[in-house]
Amino acid sequence: MTTTKSKLRKDHGEPAAPAVARGYREDLVGWVEDQIALLTAGQFSKIDIVNIADELGDVAKREHDKLESALRVVLLHLLKWDYQPTHRSRSWVLSIRQHRGRAARVLRDNPSLKPRLEDVIADAFSDGRDEAIGETGLPDATFPPACPYDWSAIMNRLVEWDDLKSPED
Repeated sequence: MTTTKSKLRKDHGEPAAPAVARGYREDLVGWVEDQIALLTAGQFSKIDIVNIADELGDVAKREHDKLESALRVVLLHLLKWDYQPTHRSRSWVLSIRQHRGRAARVLRDNPSLKPRLEDVIADAFSDGRDEAIGETGLPDATFPPACPYDWSAIMNRLVEWDDLKSPED
């Protein structure tokens, strides 16, 4: 994406508005650049309000989905760790550590997701449970129907394999 600085007009030092607006559906990146230029130039009457609102909603949804995805992987591996102990591996520890870090970063960057954690965990657990059933071959009834882990256990419970630990010391 072109920076605002590179879009400055040399004669007045103001952002240059796009000469021809690019379409939202035809060129998303170009459309975003045009909207930034219009906003920066103060040409608010020319911005595409409906599609900007749509895109902002999508940004929030993507952050929610990133958190849910990271927690799904942590929960999948915690379930496998607890219900298939003979198959524990170094890669499970690394995966738990990596995805705990991802979840923590999403929450650090998006604190407004914290009040939604209960729902995010429930959805992530449901998907992680289904994956655990598929990956382990264990009967459905082996795994609890609702998440047995609280937030602290999801993010801080120690899992270790040889020299690897999650969370790290």
